[in-house]
Amino acid sequence: MIELWVQAGAFARNAPSGDEVEEGEEGSGGIIGGPPGEEVEISSADTGPAGSQSGDGSGEEEEGHADGGKRKKRSRKSYHRHTAEQVRVMEAVFKESPHPDEKQRQQLSKQLGLSPRQVKFWFQNRRTQIKATQERHENSLLKSELENLQKENRAMRQLAKGPSRCPSCGAAAASTDGFDAAAANQEQLLQLENAKLRAEVEKLRGALGTAAADGAASPTFSPPFSAATAQMSGNRSPFEVYGAGFVGRDRQSVLELAGRALEELKTMSSSGEPLWVRSVETGRDILNYDEYVRLFRRDDGPGDRRASWSVEASRETGVVYLDATNLVHAFMDVNQWKELFPSMVSKASTLDVIRTGDDDDVHDGAVQLMFAEVQMLTPMVPTREFYFARYCKKLAAEKWAVVDVSFDKAEADVGTSPLVTCWKNPSGCIIQEQTNGHSRVTWVEHTRCRECAVPSMYRAVTASGLAFGARRWVATLQLQCERMVFWVATNVPTRDSNGVSTLAGRRSVLKLAHRMTSSLCRVIGGSRGLAWSRAPRAGAGDVRLTSRTNAGDPGEPQGLIACAVLSTWLPVSPTSLLDFLRDESRRPEWDVTLAGRAVQRRVNLTKGKDRCNCVTAYVSSRADEQGGEWIVQDSCTNPCESIVAYAPVDAAVLQPVIRGHDSSGVALLPCGFAVVPDGLESRPAVITSRKEDGAVAGAGSLVTVAFQVLASSSPAAALSPESAETVTSLASCTLRRVKKALGCQDR
Repeated sequence: MIELWVQAGAFARNAPSGDEVEEGEEGSGGIIGGPPGEEVEISSADTGPAGSQSGDGSGEEEEGHADGGKRKKRSRKSYHRHTAEQVRVMEAVFKESPHPDEKQRQQLSKQLGLSPRQVKFWFQNRRTQIKATQERHENSLLKSELENLQKENRAMRQLAKGPSRCPSCGAAAASTDGFDAAAANQEQLLQLENAKLRAEVEKLRGALGTAAADGAASPTFSPPFSAATAQMSGNRSPFEVYGAGFVGRDRQSVLELAGRALEELKTMSSSGEPLWVRSVETGRDILNYDEYVRLFRRDDGPGDRRASWSVEASRETGVVYLDATNLVHAFMDVNQWKELFPSMVSKASTLDVIRTGDDDDVHDGAVQLMFAEVQMLTPMVPTREFYFARYCKKLAAEKWAVVDVSFDKAEADVGTSPLVTCWKNPSGCIIQEQTNGHSRVTWVEHTRCRECAVPSMYRAVTASGLAFGARRWVATLQLQCERMVFWVATNVPTRDSNGVSTLAGRRSVLKLAHRMTSSLCRVIGGSRGLAWSRAPRAGAGDVRLTSRTNAGDPGEPQGLIACAVLSTWLPVSPTSLLDFLRDESRRPEWDVTLAGRAVQRRVNLTKGKDRCNCVTAYVSSRADEQGGEWIVQDSCTNPCESIVAYAPVDAAVLQPVIRGHDSSGVALLPCGFAVVPDGLESRPAVITSRKEDGAVAGAGSLVTVAFQVLASSSPAAALSPESAETVTSLASCTLRRVKKALGCQDR
């Protein structure tokens, strides 16, 4: 996350427009290969400061033959050894700029007495060495996690074999359907996580083995999942179905599919009528599907064969505060991509790399296979899981395209599987570089999904595209890019940094707030991995309950964590509801943890043009500057959703963060609200000069209240009825108080 934020300030520091990537980049295993007969130079980047022996220069050697008359010359690779001083200088430069441009390499070559080619190869091999080390470390972590999951899996299987027994008397305990279903669901989730981790372990092991054995060999097209995954017992997961269907696909077919998808995206992003028709009521573009089929003359995916599939298509354009080069880099790095869309992308992973970028640019022409789970901020709307190829292409000097497309329907067992519920027609964005480090982004989102049960109050927002359409993708991207710019900015007015005196303190607090909001977004979506169940207490409303364990993340308390979420509709506009939740004078009306005590604002950091995008810290009337508990709150808003995340933090822990110390070790359990428009837009069909009194009378909000508590300090503990009752009561009581304060308690 910090890496991406630092990159966001690249345009302010007049950095080069793109990374200089040489041949034999990291994906090739780090050995620089050339045409047959060409001398190959190998740097000593990975031999340490002492270096290694050099070759004899020309590398020619005579070889005798049986006839004794003919001799033949062959070329030997020449090896260059760098001095300790040369390595030290290049290491220092590498820490600041792992991808030096041509000018920097020329300067280094003159300074160190090396050729630019030697400098180029040293940096290239150093990047490869670091990447290999990171992959080995990730491999080790995945193996450890896999072993833990296998143990839990076996334990769950033992519990599922027969009825549970009372530990005191040995009699069969009376089980409820809820607990039986939860145990079965937990076992299925363990199998799913087991399959994912095993796939990652196999992928990393294969990549490392290929790099060590083949050297300069180009990346091979290998299936993203091992055959062993398909043999797991129980119901087959989407990962297993995907892996089994993908084994027979060759690399060329994916490249051809990506090329066609790029051409379609360019047409979809630039065309007007009759392909796109502007809506009079909403002012947004609507796809003319008959014209789409006529223009591209093909059906797209399994949805064309099934009446139960619905089609969603949308287009949106906006300007973001990030230059095109860094934006493309973030899209092609799965971890940074998730950080750009914390409220939307709950899970994402790169399954395989089909093709790396060109020598001049690491991303130009790159194709990779990916998995993503996209969510709304409520467990009541199922998430959407996509398997797709992502293709990045540089269209002009300052223009890029990033296109996603699900695999062709040629693999019938993938396309027709009941586990494949979502399908991406060519979707993505065209990124055009603007002045001052800005980028103009045109986003097209075109998907097909199996129709599934969605609560009636969420049907309008999903059908309108506010939930999963291009409008939300662009709005979320704009919000996060704006946040990153404010994070690196050094000229923020004093009035926008109240309570924090240093730049380091500002960045530390903003980092803590971002982690808090991202954590809240991860735990209130409809992901299958969260295993939501209805709260057992009568009268609590439609509260959804789940639990998870934390045994290693320092950013959360260690132990068993219970979470309760309640979603409902309120006849209040999202803007009014957000203003109410941010009003410190009215906070005692809804915050059940304050017990009616007033609060005072001590810290306020702006992180966007909209004043509602800010980080605040409150202190209650019973606390003081050095003692007691403070409340840290992060507020984020865009036209499609608003989030208010807050968490209590001890003053002794928060004060070092305000002074600029690292906040990654501060353990938080954020609670909060997610607010989205209800999708029932009430714009008049005819624009007149007279303002209608009831123009927005029907405006409402869909609000989700989320609470988390530490149920037990032991990760092995089970969720007790008392802990479930506590977290359920907090969520339902908070929502009742909000309704009462807004005068809609009867809704």
